[in-house]
Amino acid sequence: MCRRITGELLMENRPAPHHLMNPLETRIGYKFRNSLLLAEALTHSSISLERKDYPFDNQRLEFLGDAVLQLVITEELFHKFPDFTEGQLTKIRTRLVSRSALKVHASTLKLGEHLMMGRGEEASGGRQRASTLGDSFEALVGGIYLDGGLGAARIFILRVAAADLDAVAAEPEEINPKGKLQEVLQALAPSAPVYELLEESGPEHLKHFRCRVCWEGVNLGEGEGHSKKEAEVAAAAAALAEEAWQVPR
Repeated sequence: MCRRITGELLMENRPAPHHLMNPLETRIGYKFRNSLLLAEALTHSSISLERKDYPFDNQRLEFLGDAVLQLVITEELFHKFPDFTEGQLTKIRTRLVSRSALKVHASTLKLGEHLMMGRGEEASGGRQRASTLGDSFEALVGGIYLDGGLGAARIFILRVAAADLDAVAAEPEEINPKGKLQEVLQALAPSAPVYELLEESGPEHLKHFRCRVCWEGVNLGEGEGHSKKEAEVAAAAAALAEEAWQVPR
């Protein structure tokens, strides 16, 4: 029923006046014609554990938003770097749509404050969890795409990612966090960092992994991602940011 209502409202194509925008819509710079899409984008799947009759969660919009995000960033990089190879473009795109990058965007927009989620998920820190924030950002992109089309989604994505795109232009070469971390640590001692899988959850098409990296008995950092490799890279990036190896042991 929600999808049918969405289609009817989309055909009206009448954006509301700016003064009717709620605080989140003001931050994202987009007014939803169909507020149900915004509500769906902000509904975590944990809500269904407590309210069996809840009509939706944001997993489908996340799936759609991920594809829209990949398309928009791919097209932008294709035109922005005409001399780059496929491999170079792929590495840069991975950098721009990584879980850590999406978490930053979601945090900047304060999406966590607006999420609907189960009490257990909230009590366990769900509003600050990287995977939850990243997924909500993708779902928001999916919602904007359905509500306003690809043009509206492109404007939103490129505005939010503007700083990251500028950083890529200034430093286009992809930094390998795992390689950089190993290089830093092995300059101090011969032992290599060890990556441990802490958690694997979610359905097969939406797997979620959490890993940590340790070195000489010290927990250097943790990371999350949709693959074990992505989670390890995120953990290495966190370790490089924290520099916990400098803490006296």
